[in-house]
Amino acid sequence: MPLLTIAYPAIDPVALRLGPLSVKWYGLAYMAGLLLGWFYVKYLLRRRDLWPAAGPPFAPEKADDLLLLMTIGVLLGGRLGYVLFYEPQFFLKNPLAIPAVWNGGMSFHGALLGSILAMLFFSRRVGANIWSVLDLSAAATPMGLFFGRLANFINAELWGRVTDVPWAMIFPGAGPLPRHPSQLYEALLEGALLFALLFWLTQRRQALRQPGLLGGVFLAGYGLARSFSEFFREPDPGHFFTIGPFTAGIIYSLPMIIAGILIARGASKRAPTPAILPGHVEH
Repeated sequence: MPLLTIAYPAIDPVALRLGPLSVKWYGLAYMAGLLLGWFYVKYLLRRRDLWPAAGPPFAPEKADDLLLLMTIGVLLGGRLGYVLFYEPQFFLKNPLAIPAVWNGGMSFHGALLGSILAMLFFSRRVGANIWSVLDLSAAATPMGLFFGRLANFINAELWGRVTDVPWAMIFPGAGPLPRHPSQLYEALLEGALLFALLFWLTQRRQALRQPGLLGGVFLAGYGLARSFSEFFREPDPGHFFTIGPFTAGIIYSLPMIIAGILIARGASKRAPTPAILPGHVEH
């Protein structure tokens, strides 16, 4: 082991064993992200002072339905996105492996598309402003990204490129050379820092009063954070979007950056969220 290499803290991917059943950190990360996001969304809906005079887009109790639909969208979109964006040839030959999410393989960009469909369905169902629903979901999503990247680190997957930085690690299954702990970079950038930026915009800049602003900033912010992190992350071998220093993650993030900028720029021109019944909001 090189002198300036930090030992990888090998952690059992299984967090809890109950007889024949096992609960993995990866599953707990998804659960923690969704539940914390659910609590945070309900908190924002109760903060009437953060919204325009028309009030929040829907009652806090409706967040339960949003959680259910988002969970379905994230799981189905994330898995199908991985199948289509990263391993289409493998799954074309092994279609029965598509439902086997316990073997790993989820795509954020696929989960994003699934979430957008879930938000559209929810908005039409409850009569809410889709842009404000996007804002609420965007404000909470970095929580899930933070825990998800930590789970990637625990699973010793999606490791970084070979490097000689003092904090490099030798990951099991990645060969004998030290690598960037890129999962931690992504947890910091896509999770902690992006959440802090959105929190500041929400609490200090009254961003929820401009429908679509938070959603746009999230899309552009995630795209930039992911693209930057990709220069430290080992590219997917053989992927047709891996061209020189550029990777599939960068290519898939470019539309997010463009869309995010356009959505954020148009936020000030959009109508405020529709009013809901008075009594449905707690101060």
